[in-house]
Amino acid sequence: MPAITEPLRIAVLVGSTREGRFAPVVTKWLSGHLGQRDDMRADVVDLAETPLPTVFPAFGQQPPPGTEEALALVTPRLAAADAFVLVTPEYNHSYPASLKNAIDWHNEQWHGKPIGFVSYGGLSGGLRAVEHLRVVMAELNAMTIRNTVSFHDAWSRFDADGSVKDPAADTAAKALLDQLAWWAHALRDARSVRPYAA
Repeated sequence: MPAITEPLRIAVLVGSTREGRFAPVVTKWLSGHLGQRDDMRADVVDLAETPLPTVFPAFGQQPPPGTEEALALVTPRLAAADAFVLVTPEYNHSYPASLKNAIDWHNEQWHGKPIGFVSYGGLSGGLRAVEHLRVVMAELNAMTIRNTVSFHDAWSRFDADGSVKDPAADTAAKALLDQLAWWAHALRDARSVRPYAA
């Protein structure tokens, strides 16, 4: 069977929902890199704009009212994705509750797909959040790629127009997306031949 050549569908999950968050600056920069690529099409899923319920039903119980409508704004977009990039800050040595909530509301949407990370924060640059996410996503049968982009002291790394001050970040973004593309093509081709065995 020939490999699929249509552009890869990349879902970019914006993990922070806090008021005054820095996430839109980082996401806009990343989206600029995705927009320059012919092999990728980005879908930005901003969890502040598509909030999911925070109360899970007990086993065998009905979900809270509005759950189906809220999930309908997110779940099909995750299911359609060939790969993901999670944009996350670091809160208290880990990642935001809003991102964990979005991850937990889904399961098979992650299966057999690669995930890249763009993190930001203070001294750690969000890397502790990324390491926590790697363990969680492994449990959901996703494949996290090695390369990451991390912004230490993120607020000083961008100018007033939202461009990065250090061109090394742009080089890192290209390396991240190149690696993500390799895995996304390989895994999409594999899923087209046989369903992922969870």
